[in-house]
Amino acid sequence: MTKNIVTVAILGAGNRGREAYGQYILEHPGDIKVVAIAELDKEKRKIFAKEHNIAEECRFDSWEQLLDEEKLADGIIIAIPDNMHVESAIRAMEKGYKILLEKPIAPNLEDTLKVVRKANETSSKILVAHVLRYTNFYEELKRLLKERVIGEIRFVDHIENIGFYRFAHGFVRGNWRNTDIAAPIILAKSCHDMDLICWLLEKKCIDLSSHASLEYFTSENQPRGASNRCLACTVEADCPYSARKIYLTKNTRLASKITTNLSYEGRYKALEEGPYGRCVYSCDNNVPEVQTVRMRFEDNIEVNFALTAFSNEKNRTSKIFGTEGEIRANFEYGIIEVYKFAKNSETIMVSNLAGGHSGGDSGLINNFVRFLKGEIEKDDLTTIEASLESHVMAFAAEVAREEGIVVNLDKFRRSIFRERKIVFGKARPE
Repeated sequence: MTKNIVTVAILGAGNRGREAYGQYILEHPGDIKVVAIAELDKEKRKIFAKEHNIAEECRFDSWEQLLDEEKLADGIIIAIPDNMHVESAIRAMEKGYKILLEKPIAPNLEDTLKVVRKANETSSKILVAHVLRYTNFYEELKRLLKERVIGEIRFVDHIENIGFYRFAHGFVRGNWRNTDIAAPIILAKSCHDMDLICWLLEKKCIDLSSHASLEYFTSENQPRGASNRCLACTVEADCPYSARKIYLTKNTRLASKITTNLSYEGRYKALEEGPYGRCVYSCDNNVPEVQTVRMRFEDNIEVNFALTAFSNEKNRTSKIFGTEGEIRANFEYGIIEVYKFAKNSETIMVSNLAGGHSGGDSGLINNFVRFLKGEIEKDDLTTIEASLESHVMAFAAEVAREEGIVVNLDKFRRSIFRERKIVFGKARPE
């Protein structure tokens, strides 16, 4: 028997908690309701609570306070910083919540496996926010590959174009700029891509190597006469990474991530006082601007993946080469071009749903609602077991990059799971 309206508690009222999931909930009042919020920022907490009409006694300064309470809702959405995922997820499992967990599961391998182990021990239901699996675009691409329209897949070239302004925002000035406080970029940003490749191919990675570099966003490249803050800089007008150009225009989408006051004065103050007004050549960033991962999958399928800061657009593009044809896929524009050897080509225009990640955010939380209602017993798309492989590949890529080696994934999996007595889907007995 299904429930008409399910309830959730949300940890974090930022970009993901408020704008992605909170907005969907406001648009579907007959399906889901937020009954509790935990948010450190007083102003964000107040705005979110007002939008969702949350009772005063269910507004919390921290996730710890919320999870100190008896179970408040059917499910919980964890959308707080990466380094808070492990403890909050474990506490939520102990309370009996069904969980929607923002990716990555945790910023390091040890904590990731702690969450997986706890999920196995408690038989907890966790969906990880690999939202791209829920888009019409990648569902269509997967359909084409399953139907073997280009024969046997032999080579995949997949590029994540982060966008010069988005990279400066998140990985030079922002929350993911330094691995001392956040997950490495191959995990924080590109576990989506590792996950997509595995899902599309329906194969396991056999081995991989990786290379990366940070060459441009360094103090050595700061222009002569530049200031350490954009608002006081005499050469800012010529800089594409200027905080003025990114946050003080009519487009306030990124600005909403740095302040709740979106007036010009509010945004100006945020740049004057906060980290997003810093010169990109004068930050504490240590994140690579370019990274490549060369992979070999089962059946000797060769895969090249690359992420780059230096792109004009924020987009993902894929070229898939098969024995009978080639596919070129452009996610941002919803275009899939199919070239069959010695036959006519075909262009497929995919209409994505409204919302973040071209409808992927809505698709994910819609499935989470169905999950909470009991309409589906299990969501095989992004369970923690299904999502773990992308994290394992990302951590292996970091090992390969740091040590300059080729990592055998079978040996890597065996070593980490044997040491921690974990296998996919259950815990090993003592």
